[in-house]
Amino acid sequence: MMKTGSVIFVGAGPGDPKLLTVKGREAIEQADVVVYDRLVNPLLLAHARVDARLIYAGKAAARHSLSQAEINRLLVREARQGNLVVRLKGGDPSIFGRVGEEAEACRKEGIPFKIVPGITSGVAAPLYAGIPLTHREYNSAVAFLTGHLCDQNAGKELDWSALAAVETLVIYMGVKNLPYIRERLLSHGMAADTPVALVRWGTLGEQQTLVGELATIDRQAA
Repeated sequence: MMKTGSVIFVGAGPGDPKLLTVKGREAIEQADVVVYDRLVNPLLLAHARVDARLIYAGKAAARHSLSQAEINRLLVREARQGNLVVRLKGGDPSIFGRVGEEAEACRKEGIPFKIVPGITSGVAAPLYAGIPLTHREYNSAVAFLTGHLCDQNAGKELDWSALAAVETLVIYMGVKNLPYIRERLLSHGMAADTPVALVRWGTLGEQQTLVGELATIDRQAA
């Protein structure tokens, strides 16, 4: 009887290949199969063994190479064949990275798994832009939220009054819905002159930062 393999979910970090953790690199080096996302820096795949199989499972808006259900089945199938599978996910797998769904699929099918944290873009991109998320003189709370609700959560509106009262907000995938986010925060009491920074291509050489105020940031971004 073939011995069941296992899955290691690895956070690849936000883009700069040097931000991969040592534990994450060791997992990639040991893998028989690496299933990787669109936001993973391709340079990280050089850590894989020459005989390892590399499988792209990237998802962009309206363009999925594999659906989430197909990815879940792929991980289970490869592990069932006795492979050590590394699921390489951009940033940290637990911050808007769907690791919960994929780990649940493994657990349901009796596949052993581990999760290796990664550096999330919501922390790294501001720091590379010179913005610490906490400062003793200015704030004592940070909230992380997504600016893009998935279809299953489309009807679950965020608690904008609670969010408007938090001193620092880190919004992932927020540019597309920026006018709506701005309107919600303003209408729930956040000051119009609240400083806002938009960061794209965080931690990469192409990183760009746009700084403005909540009242006008959507027009600046456009």
